[in-house]
Amino acid sequence: MTDRRADIDRRADPNALRFLIGRELRDARERAKKSQREAAGELDCTQTKINYLESGRNQQQRAEVTALLKFYGADPVHIERVASLAGQADQSTWWAPFGEVFPNWFKIFVGLEGLAASVFTYDSMLLPGQLQTAEYATALLEGHLRVPPMDAPQVVAARMARQRIVWDSNPLPFRAVIEQYVLDRIVGGPAVMRSQLEHLLVLMELENVELHVMPVGVTVHDGLDGDFMLLHFDQAQSIGYIEYPAGALYVQEQDQVALYKMAADRLCDAALSISDSAELIRGRINSFHAD
Repeated sequence: MTDRRADIDRRADPNALRFLIGRELRDARERAKKSQREAAGELDCTQTKINYLESGRNQQQRAEVTALLKFYGADPVHIERVASLAGQADQSTWWAPFGEVFPNWFKIFVGLEGLAASVFTYDSMLLPGQLQTAEYATALLEGHLRVPPMDAPQVVAARMARQRIVWDSNPLPFRAVIEQYVLDRIVGGPAVMRSQLEHLLVLMELENVELHVMPVGVTVHDGLDGDFMLLHFDQAQSIGYIEYPAGALYVQEQDQVALYKMAADRLCDAALSISDSAELIRGRINSFHAD
């Protein structure tokens, strides 16, 4: 747990922490069937402050979090977990050097990604950012509608800085399903793509990386509704994340999150095994050599 705590401290982000704590406060209040007015009475504050605490607009103090969760009848172990998050929420933002190239809506996700204990992602069009080489990431930004050419190097640097799966200490457990079409999209040309696929094979040797390829022969599966990600945390409930070109949707209702968790398992079962996925990738690499 010491390594995990050091990881969280290194990737602490006040905005993401306030987001997580606020969601936990709101969910606990709703489960307890308490109103914001009743919560305000418990803290002897205004209802507006409770709203700000739940939305993450205000920094939540450990004592306030503890008092509210006790009032809601939360489990003592859960209270300690969430209260400990509040104790980290005054730290600096690790991604500050890249802040200018992150859209405002994306900054919360970057913070949450840095805090996650494990991640699942389904991607139908491109490789997940955690698996990309710098050359592949650079090629994706050529002629990009929302990224000016002068910002592209910094965007790539930021993407590389976000990668956590190859850290020597406590690497991120990462599970992904990609469509076979992703392997056939020659991003950056044959040389860049060949290097990227070789990089995938290296990552797939890691114990914390589980990559499955969905073959084109599987015509119907749970990913047809669209790409999605699941972020799991040690000290908070899991979150679903769905990104679109100019924003993102966070799935926080736990019944809905449970459905996404089920979909993730079903996608892994429907896709090729890890070993068969690696064999398919090797075959694609060999086809580049043959060209």
